[in-house]
Parts: sequence; C-alpha cells; structure tokens
Amino acid sequence: MIDLSLNSLSGTIPISIGGLFQLEEFMISDNNVSGSIPSDLSNATNLLQLQLDTNQISGLIPPELGMLSKLTVFFAWQNQLEGSIPSSLASCSSLQALDLSHNSLTGSIPPGLFQLQNLTKLLMISNDISGTLPPEIGSCSSLVRLRLGNNRIAGTIPKEIGGLGILNFLDLSSNRLSGPVPDEIGSCTELQMIDLSNNILQGPLPFSLSSLTGLQVLDVSANQFTGQIPASFGRLTSLNKLMLSRNSFSGSIPLSLGLSSSLQLLDLSSNGLTGGIPMELGQIETLEIALNLSCNRLTGPIPPQISSLTMLSILDLSHNKLEGHLSPLAELDNLVSLNISYNAFTGYLPDNKLFRQLSPTDLVGNQGLCSSIRDSCFLKDADRTGLPRNENDIRQSRKLKLALALLITLTVAMVIMGAIAIMRARRTIRDDDDSELGDSWPWQFTPFQKLNFSVDQVLRCLVDTNVIGKGCSGVVYRADMDNGEVIAVKKLWPNTMAASNGCNDEKCSVRDSFSTEVKTLGSIRHKNIVRFLGCCWNRNTRLLMYDYMPNGSLGSLLHEKTGNALEWELRYQILLGAAQGLAYLHHDCVPPIVHRDIKANNILVGLEFEPYIADFGLAKLVDDGDVARSSNTVAGSYGYIAPEYGYMMKITEKSDVYSYGVVVLEVLTGKQPIDPTIPDGLHVVDWVRQKRGGIEVLDPSLLSRPASETEEMMQALGIALLCVNSSPDERPNMKDVAAMLKEIKHEREEYAKVDVLLKGSPATDNQENKKSSGVVPATSSSKPVTQSLYPKSKNSSFSVSSLLYSSSSNSKTGFK
Repeated sequence: MIDLSLNSLSGTIPISIGGLFQLEEFMISDNNVSGSIPSDLSNATNLLQLQLDTNQISGLIPPELGMLSKLTVFFAWQNQLEGSIPSSLASCSSLQALDLSHNSLTGSIPPGLFQLQNLTKLLMISNDISGTLPPEIGSCSSLVRLRLGNNRIAGTIPKEIGGLGILNFLDLSSNRLSGPVPDEIGSCTELQMIDLSNNILQGPLPFSLSSLTGLQVLDVSANQFTGQIPASFGRLTSLNKLMLSRNSFSGSIPLSLGLSSSLQLLDLSSNGLTGGIPMELGQIETLEIALNLSCNRLTGPIPPQISSLTMLSILDLSHNKLEGHLSPLAELDNLVSLNISYNAFTGYLPDNKLFRQLSPTDLVGNQGLCSSIRDSCFLKDADRTGLPRNENDIRQSRKLKLALALLITLTVAMVIMGAIAIMRARRTIRDDDDSELGDSWPWQFTPFQKLNFSVDQVLRCLVDTNVIGKGCSGVVYRADMDNGEVIAVKKLWPNTMAASNGCNDEKCSVRDSFSTEVKTLGSIRHKNIVRFLGCCWNRNTRLLMYDYMPNGSLGSLLHEKTGNALEWELRYQILLGAAQGLAYLHHDCVPPIVHRDIKANNILVGLEFEPYIADFGLAKLVDDGDVARSSNTVAGSYGYIAPEYGYMMKITEKSDVYSYGVVVLEVLTGKQPIDPTIPDGLHVVDWVRQKRGGIEVLDPSLLSRPASETEEMMQALGIALLCVNSSPDERPNMKDVAAMLKEIKHEREEYAKVDVLLKGSPATDNQENKKSSGVVPATSSSKPVTQSLYPKSKNSSFSVSSLLYSSSSNSKTGFK
C-alpha cells in the first residue's frame, strides 16, 4: 500500500508506479500533484484502490485503466481531467465506487458502466457530460447512489431506471432532461432522496412516487411539470422536504398533505394552484423550516388551524388572492420571516413582536389592511377580527378617537412640563450623571420570556462579588432573584453605547453591542443557544438577561484544574451541540447570523453538560447580497480569528467555521489556541499540523480511553482540520460539520456495510465513507489507531443521511 494523502506533494505521478506488480492501494489524495495519469498504472494488475482526488491532475483518463480487473475504488474527483470517460472502464469488473466529480469531462456516459454488477456508487457531479442516459442504466442492480447533477445530459429518464431496486440516492439535477418521469421509478423502493430540479421535465408527476415509503426528500423544482399534485403524496410519512416550486402545477393543494407527519419544509411556490389553504396543513406539527405558498392563485381566508404550526420559522403567502383577517398568524411565535404582500387581507395587524418588526414590503399590496406600522394598526386579541363592520361603529370609533386624542394631548403637555421641571432640577446635581448604573434615570424593561422578577431585584445583584466573567462586550454577573431563580446578567461596556452621541439608529445598529444582541437574540430559538430572557436599559446602562449556566463555560471546564478531567463522551456531546447551534444560526435563520466570536469561553455548559452558544456582542446579520462584507471593527478573540480576517477583513460564516475548528482542537488537545506548553510559540492549529494529526496531540487525560473512543477522537480531529483550512472556500459549512460529528457515533453501521463490500471485513472503515464523513480513518496496517488521520474537503461523496439534512458545498441555493 502507498498512502501519501494530505500532504503538499507536487510534481507528477511516476511512471515506475506501474512496475509495482503487488501494489494493492495507491492513494495520493489532497496534494498538488499535476501532470496526467500515466497509462503504465495499468501494469499494477493487483491494484484494488486508486485514489487521486483533490489534486491538479489534467489530461485524459487512460483507457488502459480498464485492464485493472481487481480495482474496487477509483476516485479522481476535484481535478482538471478532460476528454471523455473511457468505455474500457466497464472492464473493471470488480469496481464498486467510481467518483469523477468536479472535472471537465465531456462526452456521454459509457453504457457499459451500468453493466458492472458490483458498482454501488457512481458520481460524476459538475462536469460537462452530455448525451443521454442509456437504457442499460437498469442493469446496474447493485447501484446505491447515483449522482450526475450539474452536467448537460439531455433526453428522457429511461423507464429502465426502475431496475435499480436498492438505489437510495438519485441526483439528476441541473441538466437538460426532458419528457415525463417514468412510472417505473416507483420500483426503486429504497429511494430516500430524489433531486430532479432545474431540468425541463414535463407532464404530471407519476403516482408511483407515492409508493416510495422511505422517501425523505423530493425536489422537482424549476421544471415544467403540469397537472395536479398527487393526493397520494400524503402516504409519504417519512417525507421531510417537498419542493415543487417553479412549475406549472394546477388544481388545489391536496388535503392529504396534512398526513405527512414528518414534513419539515413544504415549498409549492410559483405554480398555478387555486382554491384555499387546506386546514389540514395545520396538522403537520413538524413543519418547522418553511411553508412557501407564494406566487399562486390561492383564495379564501387563512384557516385558523394554521395557528398550530408553532415551530414554523418561515411563512410566505405573498402574491395570491387570499383574504380575511390575520388572527390565525398571531400565535406563530417562532416565525422569523413572514411575507403576506399582494393579497386582499383586511383588518388590523396582530399585536406581537414579529408584526411590529415586519418591513412594509412584507405587507404591501393589501388595500384593506391597516399596515402603516402605527400603534393604531395593532389590536389585542379581542379586536383582531377586522375593521369596524358598520357606520355606527365607525362613528363611535371616531368619537372615541377624538376623545382619546384630546386626553393624550393634555397628558403629553403635562409630561413635557414635568420633564422640563425635572431636568432643571437635575442640573444642580451633577454627580447623578456619573452613576454607573444611572439610578437617576428611568429604566425601560423588555422581557422576551415570562419573568417573575423586577428590574430592582436585578440591579441589587450588580456588585463586584457577583462577577462571573468578562467578555469583549461587557461584564457578566450572577443574579439571585427573590423567588429563588438564578439568572446571568450582562452589563455592556459604556463605550459600546452610542445612543447619546447623536448618531441615528441606522448608523448605530452595527456598532452598538446592545442593539445587536437584542436584535439577534430576540429572533432565534434553539436548544443549543443560550435563552435570552429580556433586556433593560436607561441612559447610562444597558443590561441583557440570560439563563444562568451552573457549569460555567467550556473553557473553564477544560483549563481550570478542578481535579476531574472532562470525559470524552461529555466533550463530544458539547462539540456536537455547539455545532448544531452554529448550524442553526448559519442555515436556519433568515437572514443568516454570523457569530464572529466563537471560542471555548463563549460555549456555556448547563447542569447536564448540555452546550449553549453565548455572547452575541459581535454578532452580525448577513444579508443575502452581503455575505462577505468587510468590517472596520475587529471581530473575534485572539487565537480564534480566521486567517483571512487579518488581510481581507471579510466576515463570513466560514470565519465561524474556522473558530469552531480551533475550539474542537482545544477540546481534543486540552491546549489553548496560544498555549505556553506548545514549543516555539506555535498556534495549536500549526502544532497539530506539524504533528501530522498523530495520536500524540490528544489530551493526555484522554489517552487511557478505549480504542473505540480514541478512534472517535481521531475522527473528530480530522473534522477539526477540515474546519481550520486556510482557504475559506475549502472549509465545510456548519451543517456538514454537525452531520460529520453525528456520524462518528451514529453511522458506523453504514461504514461497516460498505467496508464488507470493499474489504470483506466489518472491522475496517470504508474508504469512500471515510471521505464522505470528512476524515480518513485508520487503514488495515498494524497500527490502526496511531496513524495520522486527516480530513477531506469539498466532498462529492458525502453520506446519504448527511445530504438529506444538510446543505453541502455542492448544493444549490433555495429551500434545501
């Protein structure tokens, strides 16, 4: 075996490699190797695995490789290969995994490849492949994953595709396929994900799709499908994402969709659907990502049952003909994005936080709707059903308004006179202005949860003896309330407050740590993000209130000597939870939220060692068109800042990914980013790279753990090295990171299954899956745990379940 993966090797592949007749594995992935693939490799007839991916190899794929009859794995993705795919590869009768994605290959797919009876995975994503799908496709009955997205394949989907009985992942997106989807696709009974988006497919969707009971994702968006949405889709109880947007579907929304008990995302936008919104949609309690019914011809009111979708984050009903009042939306407390523009809604707006923060563009085009975002447009529960219904009500309403106006005018005048008197009196007492807590100024209090304590109780706790930490945006106190509740209170540094410096709200919103935290924390809810209780402020002081975390921060658990080292299981759970919280900020918030200060001290730990991401003092909301804007304010903490920030001042989600990778290394090594025990003053990232990711970098307190746990740590180390890649584009996104971490514990069964196919032994992780999960596990050498473990970047071979729930670097934008 020759494994030179994950180095910085350059030059070309030596022709003499072909003279190693007993060579079984040749792996040079993730280097800078150039030149072409030498045809002499075909002389190494015992070759089982040939992994050349992620290099700069160019030229043609030698037809002579077809002589390698024992070859089981051939990876050449992420290179600069061109020309056509040799038909002679069909002679590699033992081939099980072929990945040629992300090259410049042309021509058509050789039909003979589908005659390979052992082939389980065929990936050719993002090439320039043309031609059609051959009818021989149905002969490859062993195929589990077929990904041909982002090419120029034309013609129709052959009916022979029904012969792929164990296929669970079908990706034909972004091609030029036309014609109908064959009914025979219903014979692929193991399908979990179907992506046919961005083609020119026509006709109705086949009813046979409803027989795919294990289907989890169906994306046929951006095609030319017609007819009605099959009512039988309600049988797909495993379906969690259904995307039918940008087609020409007609008729009504099937009532049976309410039976899709696992649905998290439903996108039916930009079609010709008519009728009303079915009340049955309110039965889908799992619908938490998005419901998009925009740009159709829907009529009638919003059914009251929609108020049951309490987990929903995004709701778009714009550009329809809906009418009636908006009271069914009043209880959707989890919404972060709502668009009801261009309908025929009438009445007042529900008086809740979301509607008070809505942009006028999300309400425009409803002539009968009081949508000027004035207080008079918001009515409480009893009055939410609409505008006054008759002339008597109108007259009484006008009289009442006139009386209220007079009363308010008198009140305001008295308040102004009183305020002037108070201000004159205060001019004689200068030291009141110097009080840090500003006791002379009135307090404003905005709770975001139901709270049973007062501002006075909070203020009494703001003493030095209660200080539990300091951050870049403020000092944190422990506060014991009279009712026995314990909370954490952050008092922001005075120099972050610009309210009294004459700048308007728009200019202050970025620099003011207070407005940033309130805007950010008030709009997000996740089990791994610290719960924001409320805020209070006056002229001099601004306070933020959170749940108190009895176990402090991850940094204190790692580096403060308490006698007991943190076990691997707890470290893993903290890392996974933090990754899931960050993934929520990056991928499920609209617009995405970049934290900008991820570090071990900003990951708090609850009573059961559950992690919570905290300290949004530097958080920035990233607009769709401003994903990589520059900032003049230093973001992040020393040792955790991504390298590109130093020379480009760019703020992206990938900056958080880098910082998270440093945290993972900190957890695994037990060393701080800049640690005095690391020789030559190296950063922990450089030190781990220098050690080639060997087992010696692990925290000594973890080395006595069982071999299975050590292997998990080394896999986590590989994921960390992915995250700290010096190139932002080469880092995975946080959803992929969370999925990879989860696979360490929960997807060994898949690894073992594929390894049995490749090696005949269940004890060794499969190479294709190791690339899928982003780490290279130990091979079959005599030291399976101690060898270096390094990650793969920009996967085209990610695992099935991770792709179902994450937005990979190869995914398209939109609801995914």
